Amino acid sequence: MALNSSDVTRLASLAKLTLSEQERDQTLAQLNQVFELIETMNAADLTDVEPLTHPQDAVLRLRADEVTETDQREANQAVAPSVERGLYLVPRVIE
Repeated sequence: MALNSSDVTRLASLAKLTLSEQERDQTLAQLNQVFELIETMNAADLTDVEPLTHPQDAVLRLRADEVTETDQREANQAVAPSVERGLYLVPRVIE
């Protein structure tokens, strides 16, 4: 899957980014490199490879499930541009 300039322009628009022509071309090249890597990885034959849950047989040390911080939601939301019923309100960015 290869992207073209119009794809990058549309992605930049959805992300509310302004890209110069040089930045757009550079981003296009980088994204296409990522897609090439993904295609290479997808082409690998993994039929005899067993899935791993962890690359090492390490045991995780668990901590006690305790609240260690105080509730600071009101202080954090005091600087937010828009809050309603304890939730941050953000502009819609997906069409």
